[in-house]
Amino acid sequence: MNSGADASDDVLMLAWTGGDAAAFEVLYARHRGPLYRFLLRQIRDSALADEFFQDVWQRVIAARHGWKPEAAFSTWLFRIAHNRLNDHWRGLKHRPAAPEDGDERAARVPDPTTPERELSEFEQRRRLQRAIEELPQEQREVVLLRLEQELSLEDIGAITGAGRETVKSRLRYAMDKLRARLTE
Repeated sequence: MNSGADASDDVLMLAWTGGDAAAFEVLYARHRGPLYRFLLRQIRDSALADEFFQDVWQRVIAARHGWKPEAAFSTWLFRIAHNRLNDHWRGLKHRPAAPEDGDERAARVPDPTTPERELSEFEQRRRLQRAIEELPQEQREVVLLRLEQELSLEDIGAITGAGRETVKSRLRYAMDKLRARLTE
């Protein structure tokens, strides 16, 4: 077969699995740049990207008879690369060793879940609940439907029997009252 540069990946792959080594050369030339850039952007280490690049192509060669024309060659190739990267991440080989003073650094980081902070957040939530309870019933209903149920103005209007602009007005007045109450 003439495995020219204008042949599709599928045709080249079928020719290569049939024994045409020149077809592989065209596939390799066509996909080496995109594959290498993908690996390099993922790993950010050129030496490791080189190693993975070679490893992916070795896997392609070893698995070439398992390729099916239903999957595009590029999809199959990048899936092999993706799996190789996942193996790498799982192995945690990419992580540098922890610094010697890592425990000391960690001890200096403030704990965001201090009892004082939790109490403060609880108090803020309680103040908001009280402020919502103090709203007039029509405004409270609109606020709860909008904030807790995440309904659109149209849906709230359908539920309450009010027009969209009325719902919008009630929501705006309620939010103004809540802001004022919470900044006291």
